[in-house]
Amino acid sequence: MNHSREQLIDALMGEYAVLIHDDYEDELEMTEEEYHKWLHTLSVERLVEETGCDDVYLTLDDFVYGYS
Repeated sequence: MNHSREQLIDALMGEYAVLIHDDYEDELEMTEEEYHKWLHTLSVERLVEETGCDDVYLTLDDFVYGYS
């Protein structure tokens, strides 16, 4: 399945919100707004890399579905 740039950004923002909710906020280097702006500077290929997905444990389809 192909995912749009906006779908990838939405899913990455969903993941970031979970990290903040799970008390990782002090360990994160950016606010949600800063992270969102930064994601918009990345290419689609770099967005896919940022998800940390692979074809074995967490596919890109699963990531987008789970965090959107």
